[in-house]
Amino acid sequence: MAFSYQNPATHTFVPELWDAQLLTQFDPLLVWASPIVSNNKYEGEIRKKGDVVHINSLLRPSVGDYKLPEGMTAQRPETVDQKLPITKAKYLQVLVEDAERIQLASGLDSPINQQMIRSLAREADTFMGGIIAKSATALPTVKVTPEIAPQALYSAILDMMLALDGNDIPDGRYVVVSPRVKRHLIEHPAIANSAAYGETGVTANGVVARLAGFTVLSTTAMPKGVDIVAGHKEFATYASQFSGFREGQSENYRADYIDTLHLYGGKIVRCPELDTKLPDNTFDESKPSKGILKAAVEWAA
Repeated sequence: MAFSYQNPATHTFVPELWDAQLLTQFDPLLVWASPIVSNNKYEGEIRKKGDVVHINSLLRPSVGDYKLPEGMTAQRPETVDQKLPITKAKYLQVLVEDAERIQLASGLDSPINQQMIRSLAREADTFMGGIIAKSATALPTVKVTPEIAPQALYSAILDMMLALDGNDIPDGRYVVVSPRVKRHLIEHPAIANSAAYGETGVTANGVVARLAGFTVLSTTAMPKGVDIVAGHKEFATYASQFSGFREGQSENYRADYIDTLHLYGGKIVRCPELDTKLPDNTFDESKPSKGILKAAVEWAA
């Protein structure tokens, strides 16, 4: 059965199936933009680059003392508006000789499509890593030598745990480390003996282990000058949508094209209890977030 929007010559091509497969294969490749590090609850209806998703934060009301004869004073709820702009529009286009044949043969499992999906994932993840690292609170540089590297890196993560505890950051925290940090960190017994390390599927979204309330992840898409980032997904949001697949005849070649458009944006979400509210009812976004920490590592020669 051919739908009115389909080319009769390739009516067996089913875009919805490809779209679902793309989302399934795309998400496990993410670290910074994964649900472990960034939430996606503000996505809304993203239609085009330039759309803005509004995030309303409810200020916590103050608690008063009840006494007579004053009684109680009512407070009006107050919100602070934060804007999440959809700033990125990346595409993936595949040129094939026969859309029906590639659909029936291997679809998105073909090597060329797998590499293109990885490219899209890398773009999105690098973008989100930059957003997170830019607004993270910087901690002192971690200085290590080969002899003390596992313990020094482990201690740095515990220092981050203590700092997040001091800001009442809830459970469900993450710590993302560079591959070099991971290489030394897994020599520490607390990591090597972690129940998660070595489990089936542990490498999905770059997960290495679970330790001291953290999910430990690693990625090669580390922002420049940063080796360790710790925080909670509530302090970063990632909005993403694929616009669906198109199929048609190429104007330049005797072939069909298949493409999709990936629209996304990212933002550090400010918390009324931790961030400064400005007179215009917005947050001061020039200051680092207290819910995300970062540190560089100085490696001894």
